[in-house]
Amino acid sequence: MPRGLFITLEGLDGSGKTTQIKRLEAWMQKRGLHPVVTRQPGGTATGDRIRTLLLDSGSTPLAPMTEMALMFAARAQAIAEVIEPALAAGRIVLCDRFTDSTEAYQGGGRQFGSEPVLNLHRLICGNLQPDLTLLLLPSLQASLTRARRRNERTAAETGQDENRFEQEQGEFFRRVWEKYREIARREPHRVVLIEGNLSIDEVHEQIVEAISERLVAVQH
Repeated sequence: MPRGLFITLEGLDGSGKTTQIKRLEAWMQKRGLHPVVTRQPGGTATGDRIRTLLLDSGSTPLAPMTEMALMFAARAQAIAEVIEPALAAGRIVLCDRFTDSTEAYQGGGRQFGSEPVLNLHRLICGNLQPDLTLLLLPSLQASLTRARRRNERTAAETGQDENRFEQEQGEFFRRVWEKYREIARREPHRVVLIEGNLSIDEVHEQIVEAISERLVAVQH
């Protein structure tokens, strides 16, 4: 059986990833592709518990190295329990964040640099690489405004608090944003950069174009 296709969506909180993954899943379902959809951190019972610890603003203070180690712990579980079995079965996997997020947030934002993140990825994740990464990069201010508004609304509606990273200062997010751009420049064969303050429909159109090209390439 041919191996499946591993597709990740990346970007700052508020970049529109969640909306676009839902639209992409619906687009694929209509074409009979039936992807497995997951997220990082999370996607498993263990990973969701780690996610709560990592994102809840009540978890501060959390040492930066602890934060990165927990990210990789959740990822290793997701690879073993969800991602690898689906790929081995020939399925398409859509994942909201993967190691690019750790390189951007911990490598860039926390200033660890890329090398320790990539070394841990090789050690803990078997160097599993996405076949395609869709990087949504609207302006920094637009992302931050949307993320804070969304998290406040979610907290009010559900009682879930995932605001810990939004408590960081602007320079932290500037470093994350710049690290994402660095990753896109370094790996243009894998990363499709979709930048600017585009509409939801415009972003979806670019995503569908990138996905369609990759699906044609796989089929041939």
